[in-house]
Amino acid sequence: MKERAEKGGEAPSVDERYTQWKSLVPVLYDWLANHNLVWPSLSCRWGPQFEQATYKNRQRLYLSEQTDGSVPNTLVIANCEVVKPRVAAAQHISQFNEEARSPFVKKFKTIIHPGEVNRIRELPQDSKIVATHTDSPDVLIWDVESQPNRHVALGVNNSRPDLILTGHQDNAEFALAMCPSEPFVLSGGKDKSVVLWSIHDHVSTLAADQGDTKSPGSGASNSKPSAEGPTVKARGIFQGHDDTVEDVQFCPSSAQEFCSVGDDSCLILWDARTGSSPAVKVEKAHNADLHCVDWNPHDVNYILTGSADNTIHMFDRRNLTSGGVGSPVHIFEGHTAAVLCVQWSPDKSSVFGSSAEDGILNIWDHEKIGKMEDSAGRKARASPPGLFFRHAGHRDKVVDFHWNAADPWTIVSVSDDGESTGGGGTLQIWRMIDLIYRPEDEVLNELDKFKSHLLTCS
Repeated sequence: MKERAEKGGEAPSVDERYTQWKSLVPVLYDWLANHNLVWPSLSCRWGPQFEQATYKNRQRLYLSEQTDGSVPNTLVIANCEVVKPRVAAAQHISQFNEEARSPFVKKFKTIIHPGEVNRIRELPQDSKIVATHTDSPDVLIWDVESQPNRHVALGVNNSRPDLILTGHQDNAEFALAMCPSEPFVLSGGKDKSVVLWSIHDHVSTLAADQGDTKSPGSGASNSKPSAEGPTVKARGIFQGHDDTVEDVQFCPSSAQEFCSVGDDSCLILWDARTGSSPAVKVEKAHNADLHCVDWNPHDVNYILTGSADNTIHMFDRRNLTSGGVGSPVHIFEGHTAAVLCVQWSPDKSSVFGSSAEDGILNIWDHEKIGKMEDSAGRKARASPPGLFFRHAGHRDKVVDFHWNAADPWTIVSVSDDGESTGGGGTLQIWRMIDLIYRPEDEVLNELDKFKSHLLTCS
């Protein structure tokens, strides 16, 4: 994302947009926490929830610090207090300081990372196990709970990964995914290949040998110790792209099926059971480089792709054929710059989010396409079809975001603000007001209770 996230698009004044957004925060949000970062973070992920209370829950949060070299790059494990729905007061929501650090986010542990952390992904079967990508061919695996907390200082030695996954022949910087059903890891890189690993034996060892002197994975036949940590060889290497692989994703229902996108404008579906060649290769999925892909966890027929052509395409895999131009079910047009991240909601099968270099994080519902019309048959509003919420709280490119599975309408997002503010980044944790996404009949019934009050004030 460092290379591809160049600022583009002639957006309106960032300050004007931000000022307007800030004035609407008490109306649009149920909760918002703004956390200024000294160093940008290129990735953010929710970890496990570890404490539940009456008004808020505590949960791990994974992010990184991409430094200028004056201090080491780090993988950060933070403790986050997630305020429950309909708890935060409007006054609290509206009064935040964008230059300050949020009291809801506290650093818990720091890992000295060998190079910048470009991507973080947690293992669904054990979310304290995370994988990271940096500017190298390897994938690094960390047990963030057993890793020692490190003091950040120039010249300090790097933390030692619990496992190193090898198999790429060139740098693999961004494309990284964990399988939802099996402890498999998927990666793509500049060598134009997609690489698959199984870390099942090693994860079992990590869980069983906490505090033991035995190195993680030392009992596995395909691992070997090294000065940096035990290494694991690939289970499969899949070749079919003609340029850098930018993102990968597993099929939610099969550990043997996955997809990838790249700078060759291709979307490729793979099936490890049928060999290392593409199962389906859509030659022209977009009109530019593809940056991101996500597979719907609720309906495995739908796949999202985001591109440097500023659009999101939704594909139905039942209609995909190799070669030629891809025929998406719908093209979502609401960004004015390259799309960097797409992700389906964990709560509703038709909802997804997208973030881009334009500093906007859009929330879409493809079921709303064609339904938002007035009685005259015209579009009820000027928004692009399917778009129902725009988060404009960032001042520069939103490089990553993640829905919270434990609190499904809560999102964490990070922006790299270096080009617009002179350095640093912004982390925001936010939840739109539920009147926006709840079923219309529920909302109308609730508002009806206050009908007389509303009429009096109107």
